[in-house]
Amino acid sequence: MRWFIFLVMLLFLLPCGAQNQVHVKVDLAEEAGKFAPIYSWFGYDESNYTTTKNGQALLGELHDLSPVPVNVRAHFLLASGDGKPELKWSSTNVYTEDAQGNPVYNWTILDQIFDAYAAAHVRPMVELGFMPKVLSTHPDPYHIPWPTKPGDMEGWSFPPKDYRRWGELVHQVALHMAQRYGSDTVATWYWEVWNEPDISYWHGTEEEYNKLYDYAVAGVREAIPNARVGGPATTGPVADGHSSQFLEAFLRHCANDRSAATGGAIPLDFISFHVKGSPNIVEDRVQMGLNRELDSAATGFAIVRKFPQFQKLPIILSEADPEGCAACSSRTYPHNAYRNGTLYPSYTAAALKGLFELQDRYQVNLISVLTWAFEFENQPYFDGFRTLSTNGIDKPVINFFRMAGMMSGSRVKLESSGSVPLDDILKAGVRQQPDVDALATSADCEAAVMLWNYHDDDVPGSPAEVDLSVKGFPSEAHRVLMQHYRIDDTHSNAYTVWKQMGAPQNPTPEQYAQLQAADGLQLENSPQWIDVNSGAVELNFSLPRQGVSLVRFSWQRPR
Repeated sequence: MRWFIFLVMLLFLLPCGAQNQVHVKVDLAEEAGKFAPIYSWFGYDESNYTTTKNGQALLGELHDLSPVPVNVRAHFLLASGDGKPELKWSSTNVYTEDAQGNPVYNWTILDQIFDAYAAAHVRPMVELGFMPKVLSTHPDPYHIPWPTKPGDMEGWSFPPKDYRRWGELVHQVALHMAQRYGSDTVATWYWEVWNEPDISYWHGTEEEYNKLYDYAVAGVREAIPNARVGGPATTGPVADGHSSQFLEAFLRHCANDRSAATGGAIPLDFISFHVKGSPNIVEDRVQMGLNRELDSAATGFAIVRKFPQFQKLPIILSEADPEGCAACSSRTYPHNAYRNGTLYPSYTAAALKGLFELQDRYQVNLISVLTWAFEFENQPYFDGFRTLSTNGIDKPVINFFRMAGMMSGSRVKLESSGSVPLDDILKAGVRQQPDVDALATSADCEAAVMLWNYHDDDVPGSPAEVDLSVKGFPSEAHRVLMQHYRIDDTHSNAYTVWKQMGAPQNPTPEQYAQLQAADGLQLENSPQWIDVNSGAVELNFSLPRQGVSLVRFSWQRPR
């Protein structure tokens, strides 16, 4: 009788175990699409942080994480002020006027910012904004410290009182950059006009933005004839929403109208808009909104598809994030503490694959998924800002980008028994079973598989027991070197170490060194040489909830 009861209990328990077993099958021989380095783009509000000690160090790290150019976008490059940054504020004072109303250009602060980019060997994405005080139609109040109140309107967000002077300002900026860094170099940059003109960053009409765009791109092209210009950097498109209407009207303007500045055709070399998730608090826990970010991308891609002449243009998602406010700390918004740990990188991994799949579905040219996160100066350690590092200590999320930087070549066919289909995510997010999925690439003498165990709810969950099967290795690959990198609570995670120290806000030099030793991308175990049997290898490992793995294979070509 006891044996019978035991067998019944065992049969009852088996389905639960089976639910955690995930089979991931990769075929390196079957291409699924190009692996464009859409991950290698970053941005931030406070352009003056670029020149700080921690800012310059982080720029160097961003350069080093990827074999391809890293692009950096920042706000307030043309704003008036003394160059001292605050949360959501910076300035360069590049443009003023003398007593007679003649333009006066001061390149000191702007040069410091762009010299830091040059020193780090990263490529600026030049956001042309915001309005200098003497050009603003409503200059006062020009700047209101963060956090602002609903209804506050700052002078930098208004149209120019003279569009010709605005166009000449942009022309002089572009000309100065070409002279300082070289015409060939600045021709590789992307020049974007303004930021989110469909909301409070622009207190003008849609027609006035179009005019702003026309004069800006004319100014850039006069200085750099082959410059890459575009916009409109609107907020996340929503079906039949204002942002969607704004984006579509802008594309219609570029397609059908004549330039207000030149009377000729309106240049458009890329299309930019933003996509954001939408977390909520559900029963005292964070519940992410991956479906909103992906749905915004799908809506934007569908709008671009309405214009056949623009379907092959590069699309830059010039802000793509789990939510909207990088400068909102967990002191004010406790749920933002998720940004310190492993939920942020696992979300980003799931979002990356979803955006690749949407690109394939809509047949558009997606070249950028720009993460709006950098670092904040003089703020507490691990304060829940959306950042890549805190006081010079890398957060787990930056290690996701280090993983992505080790993937190259083509995306290849992959199946996962634990994945949540894209249409299900678009409809309802990842709210039932976790999304245990992967993205795989193949290149010359190397291959990589990134895997994640993601769920919208920030609650503990069971690890996934992964059976990874990779086939399609070339016949000359008899043995491959396998490296397994991991982000979880005990790998590539300085936040866990910091909490174990007692969360010190003034770590000792020894503690700081310990945090630095824990903040980089770490191996889950030692590299191993694995025999390839009939062109395939098989691995088994446990992947914790919110964990991200990169399994990388390399081999030598026979001489």
